[in-house]
Parts: sequence; C-alpha cells; structure tokens
Amino acid sequence: MAKFPTVQDFFRRFPTDDACLDHLMTTRHGNPLTCPNCGKHGRYHRVRNRPVYECQWCRHQISPMVGTPFEKSRTSLQKWFYALFLFTTTRHGVPAKELQRQLGVTYKAAWRMGHEIRKYMAQVDGDPPLGRHVEIDETYIGGRQKKSDGRSNKARTGRGTTNKQIVFGMVERRGDVISRHVPDVSADTLIPHVLANVEPKSTINSDEWRSYSRLGEFEFRFNMRHDPEWMLARLLAAF
Repeated sequence: MAKFPTVQDFFRRFPTDDACLDHLMTTRHGNPLTCPNCGKHGRYHRVRNRPVYECQWCRHQISPMVGTPFEKSRTSLQKWFYALFLFTTTRHGVPAKELQRQLGVTYKAAWRMGHEIRKYMAQVDGDPPLGRHVEIDETYIGGRQKKSDGRSNKARTGRGTTNKQIVFGMVERRGDVISRHVPDVSADTLIPHVLANVEPKSTINSDEWRSYSRLGEFEFRFNMRHDPEWMLARLLAAF
C-alpha cells in the first residue's frame, strides 16, 4: 500500500521559507555549481534578506524563483509548497476557499495559486503519445439551464445541449489519459487531436470515459495513480 507523505513529513522537510528556497536552488541550479558568469566552480551563498544566491568568486546572483509559479508572488514560499502538498494528497481537488482557509491568504490570492498550480501540474504531466487500445468519448459539463421564468431547469446531457462546455477524452487502457476542452464534436475538431496524440496502429474504441472540469490537474493525478506517494516529489523536482 502506498505511503502518502503526512503533514508532519511536509513541515519536517520544509520548516521555513529558507528551506523551500534552498530546495529550489539545489533542484534548479545545483549548489555548488560552475558559475555561468566567471566559470569558476564553487558554492553560491544566500544574500541576506533577499531570495537570491551569490557566487563566492564574482558575486554573480541567481534567483531560483524566476520561471516558476512563485515568481512575482508576495505569498510566502512555504505556503506555495504547502498548497502543492494539498493538491497531491487529495482525490477531489482543492477549491480556492479551502486554500484560503488553510493558508490564511485572501480569496483572490488563493484562486490565483490554485490556477497556477493546475497549469503547472498539466505542464509536468505532459502529453506522451497513447498506444495499444485507446478509448475515446466526450462529455458535457456545466450547470443547470434556466427556464423562461428564470427558475432552474433539469440539466440535459448529451449532444444538443446548450450552455455547456465540451470535454473530449482519450485514455489508453490501463494507461494514461489525455483530455481537451473543445468547441464542438465535429470530425474536423476531434480528428486532429486523435492524430496528434495516438500512435499509429492503435486500436480505438468509443467507450464511455469519465472526465473532469479541471483537466490538467486530474490528468496528472490519474496518470500518477500507481505511484501517488511520488506526486509531490515529482512536482518539486520539475521546476
């Protein structure tokens, strides 16, 4: 049975913002390293009161947060890392209200953090080509439609619905899933996605497939289902 990291494990590993920043520096650049400015090998030392590291020889500086979801954020790095922990230890996603409650940030900040983390999870997951037996289907996601008097109407499903978003999914049997938000289910729209993501000579079946509205996040979680205890480690190592 997979052993998930606990809250105690997380705070033991990342007790402070400095510990999180050290992790970013080591993961992204290494330390010690060969300085890209002077070419000498040695350690980069943390600059006092600033999230940057400086070469011991020429004082060239590196900011490990540049190019990450945390760049230009005023929220503490430890809170960002803890948000990643929450996203990788849940089966149902983390709404902005939950991030707001657990992190003690504003709703606007929590919404942005969730949005950036989902984009990052999709980026890390990527889209490896599917092979063997591939099942495809579409689903319609959205709220209830309104009657002419403004009251909620019973939600319709399937083709012909209006005011709903279309999600097209492809899943390799006992393998990974790829999903896309598409404007329609015409052949001109769907076939290019199949050709781009399914290997030649694969068997394609149009069986039912369950999809989610926040596609990148749930693709990552689904594709890591056999090694869930490594989800956080993979995200933290991929910056």
